[in-house]
Amino acid sequence: MSDRQPRWTQTWLMGPRAGADLGYPGQRLGLPETGSGSVASWGRRLAAVVIDWFLCTWAIAGGLLHAKGSDLNLVGLGVFAAEYVLLLGTLGMTLGMRVCGIRVATLDGERPPFISVLVRTFLLCLAVPALIWDRDRRGLHDRASATVVVNL
Repeated sequence: MSDRQPRWTQTWLMGPRAGADLGYPGQRLGLPETGSGSVASWGRRLAAVVIDWFLCTWAIAGGLLHAKGSDLNLVGLGVFAAEYVLLLGTLGMTLGMRVCGIRVATLDGERPPFISVLVRTFLLCLAVPALIWDRDRRGLHDRASATVVVNL
């Protein structure tokens, strides 16, 4: 093998497009690089989910509904799903998203339709789709519902 040709292990370890300029997250979607309407960072998204999960599990399910033990997680997940469907469907953001300055939008910038909210919420509650992302910071739950999380 010639020294000029990379070995297959080198290309595999460097990634499929090592050295290629892929642009900024959201560029393929026609979103701005920074400011309002740009793709939200992972830190803001994670913080919003943690805030929502804490509110739904501990404050509402544990405090108001008096769930305990394993019921707390199940009731908390139900309250979490209800919060997402209700608030995303009406406002385009949850309480945690509002605190973190982000919202969910369709690819044309509008509030997502109810069916997209249902699909996104169901997949988010499964957790695994939210852990698989593309270069535009969209999880499988975002792609399946044709949405993107953007900055306010």
